[in-house]
Amino acid sequence: MRLIILATAAAVTALTLSSCTRTERGTTIGAASGAIIGGAVTGDVGGAAAGAVVGGAAGYLISRGDDGRCVYRDRYGRRYTAPCR
Repeated sequence: MRLIILATAAAVTALTLSSCTRTERGTTIGAASGAIIGGAVTGDVGGAAAGAVVGGAAGYLISRGDDGRCVYRDRYGRRYTAPCR
């Protein structure tokens, strides 16, 4: 039963994040990761909340720097940048 609940939560989270921008996704993933780590390390809700704040801020700062362009190589080995697919 626990596995079904976790799988359902993961599916709902994936569907919810699919409509977000890169910055929103980075912030959400950072906050969730921070909350999990903070709660696991401290063992209380306060640690989880602090971890969520720190993780969310870090995720925002990291994803904000991404301008949506990726580096590719053509068939001759030359590098070029273009919008990410």
